[in-house]
Amino acid sequence: MTAPQQIRGETYHGRRGAVTHGFRYSVDLLRFEPEAGVPGVPLFRRNAPALMSLWDRDHGGPPGQGRGAAWAREVLAEAGLGPETFGAPLRLELIAQPRLLGHVFNPVSFWLGWDAQDALRVVIAEVTNTFGDRHSYLCRAGDLTPITRHMRLQAQKIFHVSPFQPVSGTYHFRFDIRPDRLGIWIDYRDGAEGVFASLTGHQRPLTAWGILGSALRRPFGSRRVLALIHWQALRLWLKGARYRSRPAPPKAEVSG
Repeated sequence: MTAPQQIRGETYHGRRGAVTHGFRYSVDLLRFEPEAGVPGVPLFRRNAPALMSLWDRDHGGPPGQGRGAAWAREVLAEAGLGPETFGAPLRLELIAQPRLLGHVFNPVSFWLGWDAQDALRVVIAEVTNTFGDRHSYLCRAGDLTPITRHMRLQAQKIFHVSPFQPVSGTYHFRFDIRPDRLGIWIDYRDGAEGVFASLTGHQRPLTAWGILGSALRRPFGSRRVLALIHWQALRLWLKGARYRSRPAPPKAEVSG
């Protein structure tokens, strides 16, 4: 896949434990090969202003200082997941919300690494909180076999995301990435407490009409996402959920 794809998605978050809470929202994302060149789609640009754009600096490193695919390649190499492991470099894709009218905020983006047989071998879940911190979780099978939709990949939570959740517990990731649709499920557990989150959607080639439709459906783009995050935080606080102060972020950029 080289042409960028637009995903009409839906995200769901459900909190369990002493204070239960849930919400479901629609979201627009891109699925894109950052090393495949610049696509000629009207109203879309790479690393340049446009109605919809995707900038390398938004991913792969601290927010606003990212290095894009070069960073992802370094992460894979440091983890022993370079060309010598799979016989050839993995093909990289990025699933993320694009900039709309210059603004972007991605609570989580996903780097996908595909082998020469188009089998998914590794996922980097790039998590960003509303305080401007970022940490990524490297997900792969213990024996490096292809990731299937039935696998549950585990990572220890070490990064502060929500002030209503502790920095402890375990993430269980599940990925079902297909040519026409995707499903990503994250089950966070910390004793009796936890959150279940999902991202599902269908995709189609990115076009000018699709970009205009996205801008008309959700004209505020990721500003809407930030507003909804704070709205749900207020609802949790009113329900009596315990507020936790932001701790220092982990020194390591990547874990897992």
